[in-house]
Amino acid sequence: MKKILTKDNSYTFYSDIYKEAYHTISGAFQEAFKKYVEPCNIKDYKNVKILDICFGLGYNSCAAIHEVLKNKGRIEIIGLEKDPKILKKIDNLKVPGYIQQSFDIIRKTSKNLSYEDERVKINLLVGDARKSIKKLDEKFDFVFLDPFSTRKNPELWTVDFFNEIRKLIKEGGVLATYSCSTYVRNGLIMAGFRIGDGPVFGRLMPGTLASVYGDIPGLKDEKILKAFNNVFRDPELNWSRERILKESGLL
Repeated sequence: MKKILTKDNSYTFYSDIYKEAYHTISGAFQEAFKKYVEPCNIKDYKNVKILDICFGLGYNSCAAIHEVLKNKGRIEIIGLEKDPKILKKIDNLKVPGYIQQSFDIIRKTSKNLSYEDERVKINLLVGDARKSIKKLDEKFDFVFLDPFSTRKNPELWTVDFFNEIRKLIKEGGVLATYSCSTYVRNGLIMAGFRIGDGPVFGRLMPGTLASVYGDIPGLKDEKILKAFNNVFRDPELNWSRERILKESGLL
């Protein structure tokens, strides 16, 4: 994996498997704050539980920990990550000073796949997220959904995977993702989510916020599903990338 310095002086890596960087070069840590932590208003919570799908280098979780600890709160995170190789990159990373305390927790987590103190609890499940998510039977305040792009990693952008996520979200909980693809938004709507625009950062288009029960900023008209009936399907949660793309007409 090639190491890349982003514009906020934090590092990311280029995936040889997916042929994409893990984060925007506009700022890897800033993306975590702007796309996930800030739109979810995590700073307003004293106790928060997060499902971090595609944990990667742990930046999204790290940013959330940073905000909760500033507020003297407590945070619990379950992270799903397919590639153990990216977790091994965490130990030698240098991060901006303001985030160092929280990243030290991520560093310890990457070694043992878990961490716990009086305010922070993290557990990592390593393997295909489609299988890992079925092992969970708890509810989360927030879901961070951060796979590679839709055509490179469609396995985690399907209606069927979104259905599994929906089962795990608390009343009033929010899913945040960087993508605004019609395949993603239509899939979320078909899975029973209401959707709205997330922030614009490092990309030309906004991210997406989704909720089953609550109102969200920039709520979009669900008639979009009728206008653009394009979604990814994976009914058994085991289809290959190629089959998912082929079934959707993209391959």
